[in-house]
Amino acid sequence: MLSALKFQRTSRHFSCLRLLHKSAVEVQERPAPEETITSSFGGFIHLVHPGQLSDTVLHRSKRMILDSIGVGLLGSSSHVFELALQHCQQMYAPDYISSVFGRRHTRLSPSLAAFVNGVAVHSMDFDDTWHPATHPSGAVLPALLAIAQMLPGNAKPSGMDLLLAFNVGIEIQGRLMRFSNEAQNIPNRFHPPTVVGPLGSAAACSRLLSLDRSQCSNALAIAASLAGAPMANAATQSKPLHIGNAARLGLEAALLASRGLEASTLILDSTPGCAGFSAFYNDYLPQALPSPVEQDPRFLLEDQDIAFKRFPAHLGMHWVADAACAARELLVNTVGGFHPSMIQNILLRIPFSKYINRPFPESEHQARHSFQFNACTALLDGEVSVQSFSPAFLDRPELLSLLSRVQVEHPQDNPANFNKMYAEVLVTLTTGDVLKGRCDTFYGHWRKPLSRDSLLKKFRANAETVLPGERVEAIIDAVENIEDMQDCSHLTMHLE
Repeated sequence: MLSALKFQRTSRHFSCLRLLHKSAVEVQERPAPEETITSSFGGFIHLVHPGQLSDTVLHRSKRMILDSIGVGLLGSSSHVFELALQHCQQMYAPDYISSVFGRRHTRLSPSLAAFVNGVAVHSMDFDDTWHPATHPSGAVLPALLAIAQMLPGNAKPSGMDLLLAFNVGIEIQGRLMRFSNEAQNIPNRFHPPTVVGPLGSAAACSRLLSLDRSQCSNALAIAASLAGAPMANAATQSKPLHIGNAARLGLEAALLASRGLEASTLILDSTPGCAGFSAFYNDYLPQALPSPVEQDPRFLLEDQDIAFKRFPAHLGMHWVADAACAARELLVNTVGGFHPSMIQNILLRIPFSKYINRPFPESEHQARHSFQFNACTALLDGEVSVQSFSPAFLDRPELLSLLSRVQVEHPQDNPANFNKMYAEVLVTLTTGDVLKGRCDTFYGHWRKPLSRDSLLKKFRANAETVLPGERVEAIIDAVENIEDMQDCSHLTMHLE
């Protein structure tokens, strides 16, 4: 009874927020603070409206939502997800509010649901990647779906409300990363989703909750105090927690701001002697966001499309896998077949990035972050797939034999940058012949985006691991027509 009363009070609080936004925001809005970079971000989050989303942005963001749901459903079958779910169920009091991916009749508090579903999305490193390098969707979508179920019936957000909030969360992440040249490259200090992800989640949740300008700014500042995780945990079971925490902590930052908690009004500004968000980047040069009232914003997603992965591994692996497949095809066409014994040695010409240079990976998570493993798997099998990272595939003698023949070079013209890198795989045969495969842009990269058919094929393959076919098709229909949905929380009914 106590839990039900608490939820009713909480629901009334957020119901009032959303209804206020629709009826009396001009009267109740706090006086605008002195314009700063931080307040300009708060103003953008609060004032942008659905009519400012272009057809291109709507189309691309719906693809991101669909792909994130698919990899999240697949991820709900992973060991990491199971550990996270067990932790939440056993360490916290029951709170039957928000759905959990792939788990019928399992619900958690909005905060914990955002966490475990974020873990699911990133559990296999199969989620989308943007430029500058981050995984934007997993930090935002789980939080929005959890909030949509939290809100009472008279304040449910529509599908268009969800789309706008989602794009606000993506935009804020992209804007923050563009304030640093350091962020352009594959990271080596902080994992980007833990830096910009919590702020993206906070922005998206603030928008969906219809917070005022000052509250939106405070939500960003609160989230900044909850941001940051080191790259040393890449290629471990803890890396998926980065996305789960980004979704969860951003949601909590927005909820705290809605209750009046305040934080630095200059968190995004560059303040000498007192670092805010600039603590994460050595060359942070922020700029204010123009007011959506004064001019229609051009969302970054309009010009910078997203990358969708064809197999569950670090994005850089897609270059080396495609280059290895090209070399393998040359070999098959030259001698009429393939066998590992034909190969004397393998040379990879790849960017220098220490955490994805793993000669002999010892786990599935290390294998997802190993140039060597993905090149040799592609040579051996002609592809890299979900099954490639299973124990039976990881420990194959012929694969280990190929790994022992790999050498690596880092050409000066091959930077660790997802917009500029390439991969070459040179295979020297026992006959002395050298065959070279090269990939400048893999299929799925933003310069060569997946077709609708390819994206749907990936989604169906992922989702059908845990859901029946008719529900999988219902999700596709719901997402592709989400702008017509009166209550976006209905989408979650298909995900359990």
